[in-house]
Amino acid sequence: MDKYTSKINVSDNEISVIFGELDVYAKMIEKSLDIAIIPRDDYVKIVGNKDNVISCERVIYNLIESYKKGNEINEQSVNYAISLGIDKNNSFQKLDDIICHTIYGKPIKPKTIGQKKYIDSIKNNMITFGIGPAGTGKTYLAMAMAISAFQREEVGKIILTRPAIEAGEKLGFLPGDLQSKVDPYLRPLYDALYQIMGAENFLRNMEKGLIEVAPLAYMRGRTLDNSYIILDEAQNTTSSQMKMFLTRIGFGSKAVITGDNTQIDLPKGVASGLNNATMILSNIDDIGICTLTGVDVVRHPLVQKIVNAYESYESKKDKK
Repeated sequence: MDKYTSKINVSDNEISVIFGELDVYAKMIEKSLDIAIIPRDDYVKIVGNKDNVISCERVIYNLIESYKKGNEINEQSVNYAISLGIDKNNSFQKLDDIICHTIYGKPIKPKTIGQKKYIDSIKNNMITFGIGPAGTGKTYLAMAMAISAFQREEVGKIILTRPAIEAGEKLGFLPGDLQSKVDPYLRPLYDALYQIMGAENFLRNMEKGLIEVAPLAYMRGRTLDNSYIILDEAQNTTSSQMKMFLTRIGFGSKAVITGDNTQIDLPKGVASGLNNATMILSNIDDIGICTLTGVDVVRHPLVQKIVNAYESYESKKDKK
């Protein structure tokens, strides 16, 4: 088969950034797309099968676009650019939204097309279900959206909740008072709050009752008006717990429910409230259901490989 050749005008500075030290990222792209990349002073030559060369062009354009927007080019972003390059309908161009900034000034924004759809769903719906594996930013992005809305005074309170213990909230055997018993299970929520809002600001608002972090059992019997409510680890709710939570939501409130339905820790035979809710509520207006996948993992690239391996294994097992 004849080789196809393409040339892309790229500055020397852009080449050094997007291809990485010792061209490590260029080698990743070559291996993934089975093409050859030949950098020159002011252009890049690509040789290979025509479809793969065109995919490589999209990868390079996406990386240049991301770099010009001030994003860090690393192994994760290159892997994601490769996945976008294979899909001609997507590009980094769609990832402009900055939700807010951390206390260190770092912008928080969606890094994948799946995350962008998730953010859009949260903006446009009263209730959003964010379902996906670890590392896809489900909780962190929801937290950023909540804090941003709180700072703009769109809501008067942030409520963060999750099942206190994966299989039924049985806290009695743990040592210490109630707060010390539930804190370990709420720690990921605290960590995100500290990073985005700052510990001092968080504690001040918590003392005023404007931010509440509590186990799911504490939601029973309440009506949550003018609040931004996040239910984390929702795959470990029972159907009755999920129904209880959803019927707490009042006027002026927005809810985000996050979970990973591959990590259900409920006792055998107990149905997940997350799975039931997404089936029952899928056709109701003002409820969005977003599914993130291994492609949307934004942690270390090894996490993405682990998630993809498990997805492949589960898919083969289901077919059998």
